[in-house]
Amino acid sequence: MAAPQAVLTLVEKFERNLDAYRGGHYNETQVRRDFIDPFFMALGWDMDNSLGYAEAYRDVVHEDTIKVGISTRAPDYSFRVGGQRKFFLEAKKPSVNVKADIEPAFQLRRYAWSAKLPLSIVTDFEEFAIYDCRQKPDKNDKASKARLFYCTFGDYAEKWDEIAAIFSKDAVLKGSFDKYAVSTRGKRGTTEVDSAFLEEIEHWRILLARNIALRNHGLTQRELNFAVQQTIDRIIFLRICEDRGIESYGRLMALQNGVNVYDRLRELFREADDRYNSGLFHFKREKGREEAADELTLTLQIDDRPLKEIFKNLYYPDCPYEFSVLGADILGSVYEQFLGKVIRLSGNRALVEDKPEVKKAGGVYYTPAYIVDYIVAHTVGKLLEGKSARQAAGITVLDPACGSGSFLIGAYQYLLDWYLKQYVEDGAEKHSKGKLARLYQGSRGAWRLTTAERKRILLEHIYGVDIDTQAVEVTKLSLLLKVLEGESGQTLNAQMKLFHERVLPDLAHNIQCGNSLIGPDFYEGQLDLDDEAARRINMFDWQAAFPQVFERGGFDAVIGNPPYVRTLHLEEGKDYYKKQYSSATGAYDIYVLFMEVALRLVKKNGTISFITPNKYFVADYAKGIRFLLSTKADIIGIVDLGRCKSVFPGASISTAITIFKKALPSDRVELTILSDENVKKISQIPSQVVPLEQLITDDGKIQIYADDQSNALIAKLTKQSTPLSKVAQVRTGVMGFDYWEMDKWIGDKNNGRLITTNSYISRYKFLWGKKVRLYKRNVFTPRLDPQCDILSSATVELFETNKIVVRGVAKRLTAMIDEDGIGLLVAVHSIASIQFDHKFLLSLLNSTLFNWLHVAQFYSARIPEGSLRYPISFLSNLPIPTVALQSEDGQSTHDKLVELVEKMLALHQQLAAVKTPQDTTLLQRQIDVTDRQIDQLVYTLYGLTDKEIGLVEDARK
Repeated sequence: MAAPQAVLTLVEKFERNLDAYRGGHYNETQVRRDFIDPFFMALGWDMDNSLGYAEAYRDVVHEDTIKVGISTRAPDYSFRVGGQRKFFLEAKKPSVNVKADIEPAFQLRRYAWSAKLPLSIVTDFEEFAIYDCRQKPDKNDKASKARLFYCTFGDYAEKWDEIAAIFSKDAVLKGSFDKYAVSTRGKRGTTEVDSAFLEEIEHWRILLARNIALRNHGLTQRELNFAVQQTIDRIIFLRICEDRGIESYGRLMALQNGVNVYDRLRELFREADDRYNSGLFHFKREKGREEAADELTLTLQIDDRPLKEIFKNLYYPDCPYEFSVLGADILGSVYEQFLGKVIRLSGNRALVEDKPEVKKAGGVYYTPAYIVDYIVAHTVGKLLEGKSARQAAGITVLDPACGSGSFLIGAYQYLLDWYLKQYVEDGAEKHSKGKLARLYQGSRGAWRLTTAERKRILLEHIYGVDIDTQAVEVTKLSLLLKVLEGESGQTLNAQMKLFHERVLPDLAHNIQCGNSLIGPDFYEGQLDLDDEAARRINMFDWQAAFPQVFERGGFDAVIGNPPYVRTLHLEEGKDYYKKQYSSATGAYDIYVLFMEVALRLVKKNGTISFITPNKYFVADYAKGIRFLLSTKADIIGIVDLGRCKSVFPGASISTAITIFKKALPSDRVELTILSDENVKKISQIPSQVVPLEQLITDDGKIQIYADDQSNALIAKLTKQSTPLSKVAQVRTGVMGFDYWEMDKWIGDKNNGRLITTNSYISRYKFLWGKKVRLYKRNVFTPRLDPQCDILSSATVELFETNKIVVRGVAKRLTAMIDEDGIGLLVAVHSIASIQFDHKFLLSLLNSTLFNWLHVAQFYSARIPEGSLRYPISFLSNLPIPTVALQSEDGQSTHDKLVELVEKMLALHQQLAAVKTPQDTTLLQRQIDVTDRQIDQLVYTLYGLTDKEIGLVEDARK
């Protein structure tokens, strides 16, 4: 489309007065008002919030250009949709050479990279440049580095379509901006800000840990971890406050000059204690404060060198980070990874290593902001619907495993936005007067919550608990920075004088350290528990910790992402959990215990929403929590994320969001099924209302994918059949190589026995390779562990027999016959037939029909990479057509299936031996034909109609 007349008029005006505008007297404020604002109005942006949106949702945030050092405090414009930043714009006066000058490009890229925005703009109207801001900026980069587009004002008419297709509000709303960002993603040199900052603070941790351990003998490991964590947190807090204009710019930088750096840093910490009243800086015992003062860190000796190394890269132009725009979600993501490691003392040497629980869990995964926002909106948001600010008093929100605080930050931000909207709509002027003023007016006339009000909201509504002391401190840090967001030194000083109190709240009561699952009754009969064990268990008394909450019946909402740890990996608490939690069934994962404890912690009709593995829908170990949810709770909604590998990239886990209330069950559930294509638009995807009886199967599992047609076919298959467990022994393997008492590995196959994992099992064949382990036969004995529910003598004996071996995780149901007595590791199942030929059962297990049956019943067991989990309960209940086999036709079909399986086994043996492409193709064609013949006979055996066969066949396309 042609450029609007308003833009053509701007171009004409600029050209007519070009020399005047290029003169040094025409400043940045003037070019913003005269040209940049109307230019972006023509692109559809509401530059002055003329539509009157709440401050949190206005299209464009304008920043005053306040100089701090040689850098501005914040980008000139932040363009947003729904309150979420999309891109920055840095404005310059026309006398600046945008095309060639290094500083404007570096400045913009620092802002956008630090805020994790892919694209942003530098313009003085005379020139217009778009940058890819995913590449880490460097002070020596040329102005052309990472520049994707450049034009001058004379090109606007010709280039209008190109600019509007990316940066118009309509283009952003329709996703064109995001598509363009993806299409221009740099192949090389891209380093995300959270990865870079994590590397930075991990380096700080090593520097400080080694030096503090060296200079301060006698510190315990806990004391060392505390000292290092607190020092890093305090430095980050003060540096962020500098870039936000709350602290004087450059105070930490000045410490690089001279000696006795830590002595001078101590003074900054003490001043911060007087100013902020935060537990982050709490060095003196004070009346009325519950939390003990830090009497350790200010007494330590720290050399100058490590501190100077930390400070040297924290400032422009050496520093790539712009701390004024470093969001809470970015800090949370960084700290979530940072907290996955711990400092360990070896003599006087400090080593940094993964925490044991992180190793067992396979890493640390930060919950994406869009998941947090969805859960908060459907819990906190629902609680606030229809209420006034007065009616919202006393609402409490808890995260019982708060980690770095992402869910509590999300809940707090939601409350801040909600209260601001309420006060403005109720009459901003009346809420801005007196000592209890809730609002004040910012420099551009926008209403803001006072710091006192932000403190009140935090202390009244937000609560968190975590077993990790470091996580608790990080959560406090993140929330305190959120309190200060948008403030400056000037506004804080004014409010301190008005309210006669220090700036920040003490969060010791709201955010506490403890084990959410273990109460004081754990110590009954535990007289010999040593101090170290007591610290690991970290018992927590909910009633004593939050008495005022439980006087009102409990929390109004419980939210979060509880830890995923199988009970087999737990060192303590197993016996306690079995006694205290009805959901502690089988080889359970402790997230089910968090679901149960949440029901205890919320008041009647209180709401709970967690993101957890969706395996609880069908897993045998989750039968306890499923029973609780279906009898003691009202399941409001389920959002299945099983098809989304982007939620937790790199994690082999499939998840779901569950929303439920402490109330009598209702008969309907809102069900949403998402994929990677729409997961980030989770709030915009409509749900379908499903009857509870359709969702819950007869055996208590949650079945979210089967429709009426599938359910009818499942019923038909089971009607005249017998469960596999009635005609065969069905077992699973043992936990791992460490569960076997074995001699060391030897390479002589004649003296050893094969042990198989999933990776060696294929349909009708084993895939033996170089990694197969061989052990002496006479020491091939599992170590029977009484804590391991899945290991028994029957399982051990089964390894000695001929059997069918089934993969526990695969892209489709996969089975093979074992005639050598192979040992099985966990997630590999075995079937030893009592009544039928193994080859007959193998034909059923590898059939398209049985594979469809699993997809219809257990699709929620899918993991993001596309594989499926095959729980032993699925195998045990597979329908074996005993009635049909009693007929002459049935017996004939049985015999033909056995013959075809024998043929299939022979074909696979031949395939393994051939070497030419032609022979391989020929044999593979025969295998495919035989596979189809087996499928057709299986359909006949179960009496499937053409329509039912079509349903089954469609599922594999």
